[in-house]
Amino acid sequence: MISFEESMERLESIEVTPSGIIELPLMEAIGYYLAEDIIATYNSPAYPTSAMDGYAIRFEDQVLKELEVESINPAGAEEILELTPGKAIKTFTGSLMPKGSDTLIPIENVATEGNRIIIEEEVAYAFSVREVGESFREGEVLIKEGTKIDFEAVSVLASLNLAKVKVFAKPKVAIIATGSELLELGQEQTRQSQIRSSNNYTIEAIVKKYGGEALQLGCIGDNVEALKEQFKDALERSDIVVSSGGVSVGDFDFVKDIVRDELGAEVIFKGVVIKPGQHIMVAKAGRKMIIALPGFAYSSTVTALLYLVPLLYKYNGSHYHMPIVEVTLRSKYKKRSKKTEFTAGNLTLQNGKFYLDFIGKKSGTSAIMTNMLGGVALAMSGPDDGDKESGETIKALIYNLQLN
Repeated sequence: MISFEESMERLESIEVTPSGIIELPLMEAIGYYLAEDIIATYNSPAYPTSAMDGYAIRFEDQVLKELEVESINPAGAEEILELTPGKAIKTFTGSLMPKGSDTLIPIENVATEGNRIIIEEEVAYAFSVREVGESFREGEVLIKEGTKIDFEAVSVLASLNLAKVKVFAKPKVAIIATGSELLELGQEQTRQSQIRSSNNYTIEAIVKKYGGEALQLGCIGDNVEALKEQFKDALERSDIVVSSGGVSVGDFDFVKDIVRDELGAEVIFKGVVIKPGQHIMVAKAGRKMIIALPGFAYSSTVTALLYLVPLLYKYNGSHYHMPIVEVTLRSKYKKRSKKTEFTAGNLTLQNGKFYLDFIGKKSGTSAIMTNMLGGVALAMSGPDDGDKESGETIKALIYNLQLN
């Protein structure tokens, strides 16, 4: 087995090719990753513009204290007005500044008498005037390739009149759950040894959350021939094959042998000194990836977050930065092994600091998935770390910003 740090280094070194580039209408592209840099084609604003309602004036004319209002300048006007020295033009938010003006004095700073304004409070030069290129300048890279399109990107893209954008096609992820004890959703239980399959649905949810397209292939029993066919079919139809179960050292754990011998995949690593999920396997077959996860629900979920999520970013032409922060413990942390451990705890944010406790979290095997519910972070401890007391700090992986 290799260390967690080495497994991350090997994962980072893997080169993959995105599935392809497609062009989508802007609002259909939300959640996709840009396949090109977005470069400004003009200055915004292209002309000095008012940032609030007020009166366009020359800065030096404030000493006159009273100015005649010679016209009104609404936003969207067809022509740019020209200011007469010693006078003012009523101007509104978003209006182009009249020629000859350089300052906007707010409505709140003046009193009005007929068609004249009396300046009660002066302003600085160029006050409330948006300069040319304040938002962006022609030729400026506004959004980089590999950026996920969200509401803020939509705002900029729409302002550039980009009705369609080029994005990376979402990677297809085939999901297989292995084990003769597994029951599909809705399938009738016929014997006590059967359990309800959840890993495949958990993995599908992770895939969708992190920018992939899930291909749900369901549950396959511990039949080596059936598993061979399912894996071959999955590899042909997807960019990433993810399985759960069958990767340990038991008599019916066929997955690792199928990946090596039947699929001819290059094993990047098999076995990492982590808890949970030490039997994780990552392999590469051509431009495609295979991730064999453990069968216990908590193990499967944690290892999917650690190893599947970064690969989804790679296939989306982006780069994953694992969100690890330092948190202060509010309850004792018990170290359980000489491995890199990931322990679910309750995450809170108070006065700008993250805190973690383990109140209500159950202790037991790696099958306890309910520990992941709520605003949770995964406390991280190295092989040589020991117990920690309340008040001490520990690193934590934040995957869910639903804070308590």
